[in-house]
Amino acid sequence: MENVLSERSESKGNLLATEKAHFAYILQCADGSFYVGSTADFQLRLRAHQTGKAAAYTAARRPVRLVYHQRFPSRGDAVERERQVKRWTHHKKQALIAGDMVKLKTLGRRRPRTFASLLP
Repeated sequence: MENVLSERSESKGNLLATEKAHFAYILQCADGSFYVGSTADFQLRLRAHQTGKAAAYTAARRPVRLVYHQRFPSRGDAVERERQVKRWTHHKKQALIAGDMVKLKTLGRRRPRTFASLLP
């Protein structure tokens, strides 16, 4: 996993230097909420979010800031990761962004359901 706060890649000098790469990413909106997405053209998509021409969610909560991205070899893998992270709580996303794998694992544990929790 890559946790990147800048748009530079150490290996090639550019975040998108590798062809056919796909990305899952997290943006932090001005209101503190997170937007999770995936794309093949990372720089174009980020610019679209920043100018309000991407998702309506981020357009209403600008400015947005890239706080996490992860590169994948295929679109399917990036979309799968996007869907996984979208189901996570705000706290779990914060742990991923911070690279806190211990907290991420703790937050990932399911709490046992009790009979009382099933009652109305």
